[in-house]
Amino acid sequence: MRTAEIRSRFLTFFADRGHTVVPSAPLPTPDPTLLFVNAGMVPFKPYLTGEQEPPWPRATSVQKCVRTLDIEEVGKTTRHGSFFQMNGNFSFGDYFKEQAIAFAWELSTSPVADGGYGLDPEKIWVTVHHSDDEARGLWRTLAGLPDERIVARGDEDNFWSMGVPGPCGPCSELYYDRGPALGRAGGPAVDEDRYMEFWNLVFMQDERGEGAGKSGYPILGRLPRPNIDTGMGLERMATLLQGKDNLYEIDETRPVLDRAAELAGVRYGAAHQTDVRLRVVADHVRTALMLLADGTAPGNEGRGYVLRRILRRAVRSMRQLGYQDPALPELLAVARDCMAPSYPEVADAYARISDQACGEEDAFRATLRQGTAVLDTAVARVREEGGRTLPGGQAFLLHDTYGFPIDLTLEMAAEQGVEVDREGFTTLMNEQRERARADARARKSGGTADTSALRSLLDAHGPTDWRAWESLTAEARVLGVVGAGGPVPVAREGEIVTVVLDRSPFYAESGGQDSDAGRLSGASAEAEVLDVQRPLAGLIAHQIRVTAGELAVGDEVVAAVDPEWRLGARQAHSGTHVLHAALREILGPTALQSGSYNRPGYLRLDFPWRGALSPTVRSEIEEAANRALRRDLPVGVRWMTLPEAKEIGALALFDETYGEQVRVVEIGGAWSRELCGGTHVEHAAQIGTVALTGESSVGAGMRRLEAAVGIEGFDYLARERDLVSRIAEQLGSPRAELPEKIGGLLDRLKAADRENARLKAVATAARAAELAATGVDANGTLVVTATAAGPAADARALALAVRDRLPTDRPGLAAVAGDDGALVLALNGAATAAGLNASTLVKRVLDGRGGGSKEVAQGGGVPVERLRHLLAELPRIVGRG
Repeated sequence: MRTAEIRSRFLTFFADRGHTVVPSAPLPTPDPTLLFVNAGMVPFKPYLTGEQEPPWPRATSVQKCVRTLDIEEVGKTTRHGSFFQMNGNFSFGDYFKEQAIAFAWELSTSPVADGGYGLDPEKIWVTVHHSDDEARGLWRTLAGLPDERIVARGDEDNFWSMGVPGPCGPCSELYYDRGPALGRAGGPAVDEDRYMEFWNLVFMQDERGEGAGKSGYPILGRLPRPNIDTGMGLERMATLLQGKDNLYEIDETRPVLDRAAELAGVRYGAAHQTDVRLRVVADHVRTALMLLADGTAPGNEGRGYVLRRILRRAVRSMRQLGYQDPALPELLAVARDCMAPSYPEVADAYARISDQACGEEDAFRATLRQGTAVLDTAVARVREEGGRTLPGGQAFLLHDTYGFPIDLTLEMAAEQGVEVDREGFTTLMNEQRERARADARARKSGGTADTSALRSLLDAHGPTDWRAWESLTAEARVLGVVGAGGPVPVAREGEIVTVVLDRSPFYAESGGQDSDAGRLSGASAEAEVLDVQRPLAGLIAHQIRVTAGELAVGDEVVAAVDPEWRLGARQAHSGTHVLHAALREILGPTALQSGSYNRPGYLRLDFPWRGALSPTVRSEIEEAANRALRRDLPVGVRWMTLPEAKEIGALALFDETYGEQVRVVEIGGAWSRELCGGTHVEHAAQIGTVALTGESSVGAGMRRLEAAVGIEGFDYLARERDLVSRIAEQLGSPRAELPEKIGGLLDRLKAADRENARLKAVATAARAAELAATGVDANGTLVVTATAAGPAADARALALAVRDRLPTDRPGLAAVAGDDGALVLALNGAATAAGLNASTLVKRVLDGRGGGSKEVAQGGGVPVERLRHLLAELPRIVGRG
């Protein structure tokens, strides 16, 4: 049974039993504690924790997931995969253990002809929590399982929680006996390779308190409404139903593996290391395809860095297999064909996906050349100095700057007989991760470190009555004041705190739109609103500075958005939509927004594209955007279901999650139609103007447009006009003729530069000839010393010119000191043949401050006067040997 059919059967089974089919959320998640959705229940978390009222009593989904914590283990074992799909059924206070167990048993064991999976009931084992006698009894009565195939296990294996105070409960896992060829008899407690887990049923019935680990916390009591959260690994079920040994051999991954083996001219199953590399390729190519399809772009941080690393590990693995040509154009197309039956969007967006991935591979191939040169130089320096360990800082530089995974650095260094300071590298990596975690915590908390206080406020008072779409002011009550150390009763003049109100007209930063600015005014306090965030679903947190008086919990205030700020924000956000539509109009549908930011007067928009846009294309995009403004296209908002929005062609942002009803913003009807929660103008002409101010690269295959909007756009154009007028006046040329005038000036400057370089070379050659005749014998070596009035490049040019004029039949050395403190040594062939080494010599002269090759070396770092003294001493130093 193909994976797509396994997926379809699961959804159909539960839809027929009253479950709402919920589409998979995009892999990028707005949860600041996660980069990607890593479990099937993540999109349902607000409903399971009680933060939000669920829109349905029961639901089912097949959720795309990515886990990268154990990415180094991918391929080494047959259990680890970075991308996987989780079939799930969920009950929000509706049915509980009895129906969950009955559903799982019925779908697993019903004949294929009846819509089930047809697993042999005699080969299914289950585990239960040792305290869960109810689940044990249900497995006996509903499934007829004997006691010996119902295994009791402890908290580590069969008790679930989110790791924080909140819902928790026992779970029951289903395993399938794959036969004695794969391991020992005795059930999952004995061998989890032979007995493969394929479904986990979580009975969310309790509430846990503070504590660490799997069991280091108290159970506070039963939940008023218990929930069901189950997860069936789609790849694991495919492994079972397709009779395969592991997830790399099922129909969605094996074709990629086979194509990789064909390209590399190797055979899967012939050698362990070859198999590992082929499995890495198969997993990572599929993972990259799905991440790219959901809008993640390769980058240097966060999600983009994870994707970049995955792509580069796939490319590197192909090179290790002996395949040196570009591999992704061949492999991605195979992965697309495997995944398209379940996810048609990977085929629809394949041109964009392929362009981004292939651009990243091209960049990495160049990086490999650069990074290899850096590594080789660093290793040579270590060996020259008699060491055997590459510093951790050098390994981190290769990782952070050149994208070298540490295992690549370890392998390449080992090939040259050098170890790597893993401890130093790990320390630097941990420091970087801690900075990233601190940033994530700050973003999550909306400016305060105490999210538990915000959680308590949400639990006590419910969601904020949010009115940003309807109003600029609201009468509100202060529900809570939170400082860096936790809740405080009052905030005094000058203090910066986070305030939660019962209602708010302020827009919280999201969807690329910056937060509103404004004020809180009460009988006893005035405060400036600095930032507005949504740290928890449904909660608006205002970071404020008290400018007068004292603000206390319970105070009544007027919350007022700065109307000029909001107008600018609306212009910028609508301008972003207009620019996006104009971009797609000129470049085509693959130029899909992959990131944006807008604030009053400014916007930026990132999109996948190979190569810079020409001035003509930029002008066409700007013209298309402003044409929409001149036509004064209407801006409208409609609410509909997500399938309805997709049906009319509305574009969705990949890093947003959507409820059952979505908000569609239209500009000129179908001309621009996007899912969006931001604030917008009523008519396009209200934007004023869109003036492109920049176009640049933000990574391989990714470009960024920047623009000034509204009054700032007119200001920008006025400044540009004034600048052109001043240049025209200074050059005495009409503005229309400025390009030709400036081009002529540049040509003359280039000609003058070439002439200067020629004269300089002639002068250097003449001086070199004179200096070559002044050599001093130093124990058989002819030593010439000189100074150069210029930078290190001039000193190097003179040293090489002198060396080339020394006799070739005896050792010769040219030493030139520049007036910027650089010393350059150049040896002829006879000198190096005699055992002299320029790198060793320059370090000896300058106390280790320098390096290079045995023929040419350079150093510095000493005062100019001392350098000239050392230059005079050089013949004696060389003569001593």
